[in-house]
Amino acid sequence: MSLARFLDVTTSTAASAARPNFGNVHYGRRKVPEQPLELYEFEVCPYCRIAREAMSALSLDPIIYPCPRGGTLFREKVKSEGGRYQYPYLVDPNNGVSMYESADIVAYLFQEYGHGRAPWFLRQRAFAVSTSMLASGFRPNRGRHAVRSRQPDQLLELYSYEGSPFCRIAREALCELELPHQLRNVPRRSPDREGFVSISGQMKVPYLLDPNTGVQMFESDDIRRYLYRTYAIEGAAK
Repeated sequence: MSLARFLDVTTSTAASAARPNFGNVHYGRRKVPEQPLELYEFEVCPYCRIAREAMSALSLDPIIYPCPRGGTLFREKVKSEGGRYQYPYLVDPNNGVSMYESADIVAYLFQEYGHGRAPWFLRQRAFAVSTSMLASGFRPNRGRHAVRSRQPDQLLELYSYEGSPFCRIAREALCELELPHQLRNVPRRSPDREGFVSISGQMKVPYLLDPNTGVQMFESDDIRRYLYRTYAIEGAAK
């Protein structure tokens, strides 16, 4: 293992340890939205992490629109629709709902798609924010700044769950490159795991599907290299 790879895995594992098992386990889902939810966010944002944890715990599959600093693709939509640059920003086209504030998003998701009450690790605001900030602090520059990229014609898909340190590495690359994608959450006990295994052949994440090229792959480091090789504009930093 190279030094860069070792540092990637070590710091991402430390970040996950700051919020152990949060977003790793399915907590029950009352219904599946007919149209995918949309989440505007960026990976290193601690408040965005809380919103993603809620979606992971409910095995929801939102379309992610990455909004890293310096990004030019989706940040303006958040400002024009919601009135300010603030993340996360949730859009639920099923109910005509849009909102800021991770606590409000968590409450809404569990009320609408779960069984009413969010688990304690999402409900306790001070605890959730402080530990999520700690998790972000281990990798402060990954998933924060935009890298110039070419956009795919079709949405990429990433099978993931929030607490996995390896999935985080893949999500960071998608965020940095501002690549919109459908995040398919398959935490432990998820009812969607069987369908995932029928596609991938094994229960292992992250798993990337790129319908633009026909590529399907495991391994976070391979995924990151592939995304930069395929979509980063020449000369962009990795």
